[in-house]
Amino acid sequence: MRAILRRPVVVGLLLLGLAAGAVGAVWFQPWKLWVDETVSEDLPAAAPAGVPEQDAADSPPQAGPRTLATGELISHEHRTTGTVKIVRLADGSHVLRLENLDTSNGPDLRVLLADAPVKEGTAGWRVFDDGKHTALGKLKGNKGDQNYALPRGVDPADYSSVSIWCDRFDVSFGAAELAPV
Repeated sequence: MRAILRRPVVVGLLLLGLAAGAVGAVWFQPWKLWVDETVSEDLPAAAPAGVPEQDAADSPPQAGPRTLATGELISHEHRTTGTVKIVRLADGSHVLRLENLDTSNGPDLRVLLADAPVKEGTAGWRVFDDGKHTALGKLKGNKGDQNYALPRGVDPADYSSVSIWCDRFDVSFGAAELAPV
């Protein structure tokens, strides 16, 4: 065995294998499968700091938050459950709210608002970045309740679905069809 390990080719192959394993671990981040990140945010009363309010002409003020659309998450690449809501806040801004989210953790997960249809099974895994879509930010946690402010100028009526999207592998972990309330 020692004679084999002394050969430069064998040592080179071992070093190459270790380097490939390290790169693979960084790329796939397999430890995230065993790490849960739980978020517990309340629905905001107004737009979060740093998010511009809608023009008064575009969105007249209301007495309180109003749900405009809802949907139930279905599983795609990973088992995913929870409720999605588009909420118009009293100041006229909009928030996408995930409630009771439960999905796998993963590398580079995002929340996408899209115009793609939600399809069950593998047919729905890769469609959400094909058409019109807006990334609302990195997924804050793979469990719990969380809010994502819609950027100024984004009309929620232009979108029909939401995806928990893995940007690294271009695949949906789960998605919901939005239905007006």
